[in-house]
Parts: sequence; structure tokens; C-alpha cells
Amino acid sequence: MSVTGGGTTEVPRSGLADTVLERLTATYAAAADPERAAAARAYMKDVAPFLGIPTPERRALSRAVLKGTPRPDEADCTAIALRCWELPEREYHYFAVDYLRRHVGRCSSGFLPVTRHLITTVSWWDTVDALAAHVVGGLVAADPKLTADMDGWIADDDLWVARTALLHQLRYKDHTDPRRLFAYCLRQSGHSDFFIRKAIGWCLREYAKTDPEAVREFLARERGRFAPLSVREALKNIGA
Repeated sequence: MSVTGGGTTEVPRSGLADTVLERLTATYAAAADPERAAAARAYMKDVAPFLGIPTPERRALSRAVLKGTPRPDEADCTAIALRCWELPEREYHYFAVDYLRRHVGRCSSGFLPVTRHLITTVSWWDTVDALAAHVVGGLVAADPKLTADMDGWIADDDLWVARTALLHQLRYKDHTDPRRLFAYCLRQSGHSDFFIRKAIGWCLREYAKTDPEAVREFLARERGRFAPLSVREALKNIGA
């Protein structure tokens, strides 16, 4: 699996981003552990270099970095995310994802192209899935007109964009649009890639927590169109 690249996106000026990035790079660099970094890079299939900071420690450091900083606006979120993504080490990307998860409500529907840039740049499940469920999902929930964009994303040639479309309703529960969810699964049912097949099963399994009968009925009708992996994942908690 090759790592996909993304196009350039303009970074807006942001004094908050200047402050955050100055603190962040100094704090994270001081906590780097080369031995852990090598192990993390190997585990993540060489998607990017790592600093070697375990998640609990990294998030504690992030809290210290952000202490006393004001709430961001959309330009701040854009600048912080894009500037973090320009740094090679993966922990900076994780910081950006966590920051966007926390502040997605500060962003308008116009932020969606920024998320697409992040999804298609240094792409791997560790950042894509959180962006899909927590950031893209939040944007679409706040502005349902963005469902038209998701209808385009599900047919995208970039598997990570398509995976995002599959997963964007992951946390919607009773607010899930099952017609769209099932249509997306069918749209990608013949995909040969593990990450799409797994995402199909995952989003169906998650919706089954809300409406197990709907998922059972859907798979009873369409089971033959899906890879065994997708079906197995979908029915993991509810049985056939």
C-alpha cells in the first residue's frame, strides 16, 4: 500500500498558530525517544517518521502547549492543521487531528477542502479515521448540504477519500441516514482493498448498535455483493 500525496493548500496567517507551533515543536522535540520512534515507524508501515512519544504523554504535553491559548477561529484551525502537516513527524499530525476534533464546531462548511487535503496527504488509517468520524462527520452534521460532497467522495478514486465517506456517519447513531449509508456500502462493495472492505463492515457494525434489524435485513438482501471480511465485521455483535 503506497501512501497517497495531496495538493498544496494555502496556509492563512495566524498569530495563534505562530504561538502554538513554536511551543509545540520545542515541547515535542524535547520528549523525543529514538528507540520508540523506530518501533512506531515500523508498526505504521513506514508511513512517516515518528518522534517516539506515547499517546498519553503526547496528549499531556499537548495540554501544556495549549494552556492559556484562546479559542481558535477557522483561520487558526486551518493554519495550525496545515502547518502541523508540513512537519514530517507523525506526532505533529496527531496533534492537529486532536485539535480539530476539539474545535470542529468553530469551522464552517468551507473547511471541508482543508480536511480533504489532510486526508489525501501522508494518508493512513491512523489520521484518516479520526478525521472522518470526528471532523468531516461534524462538518456534515452541522451543514447537511455537505452530503452532496460525500456523495462525490464515495465514488472517488482515492481510497482514503472513499473510506472517509463511508465512515463520516460513524458517530451519528439515531441521526444516521441509513439509505445513504447502505448506498455507500453498495457503491464500494466490489472494492478490492482491505481498508475499504474493513470500513464497510465497520460502519455497518456501528449502525447495528442503533438498528440491528436494518443491518440484518440489508445484508440478507445484499450479502452476496460483499467480501466475507465486510460481512463478518458488520455482523460481529449481532449475529447473522
